[in-house]
Amino acid sequence: MNTNSCDINDKEKSCCSTQVENEKVDFSKHWNNVYSNSPEEKLGWFETDLSPTLNLISKTDLKKSARILNVGSGSTTLIDELIGAGYTNLIATDLSSIALQKLENRIGEKKIDCIVDDLTQPTVLKKIPPVDLWVDRAVLHFFIEKKDQATYFELLNTCIPQGGFVLLAEFSLTSATTCSGLPVHRYSEKMLAEKLVNFELIESFEHTYTMPSGAERPYIYTLFKKVKP
Repeated sequence: MNTNSCDINDKEKSCCSTQVENEKVDFSKHWNNVYSNSPEEKLGWFETDLSPTLNLISKTDLKKSARILNVGSGSTTLIDELIGAGYTNLIATDLSSIALQKLENRIGEKKIDCIVDDLTQPTVLKKIPPVDLWVDRAVLHFFIEKKDQATYFELLNTCIPQGGFVLLAEFSLTSATTCSGLPVHRYSEKMLAEKLVNFELIESFEHTYTMPSGAERPYIYTLFKKVKP
């Protein structure tokens, strides 16, 4: 099995385009093109089974009114599941305005606060009130530059108060080296823990995700709790 790319229709090709160099990419345009040109259910990260994420969220014991921020949300159906479970204070952010518009059109704009912003150059996100839970599935691994990773974790640490949680689910060390035509930075539990110095690990596990194409992608799922300011 080829694990060097993230595909949609062909298990041996990248999921949206050929691999490109990050420094030449207009990321906003890239992701808008992805969400404009492919049916959501065919995207390489589309999930029909969200239980790995939902099970970790349940372990936080957060109130239904807790502020939950889904970063790099795209048009994820996780929001639908959380609304169905009774959560009432949901925020979705993505670089793609088209993805967020699709999300709003599906669930209703009054049910969620959508923010178009760049996690590596945040503007609006730097000013939002603290959140109780930060959820990231398959976003962090796209940031391959150290400066972008540093900005991401600085924002995360600022957004989450002591007692808050962060859920990170990224490509594991044995997973693909590219996704959506872009290189990725793969992670282990230890690597994520080293980035979250003010947090303690609550739970982690490996999970093999099966893409709509049938290809498999190993992920590392982690839940951390902030224990220091």
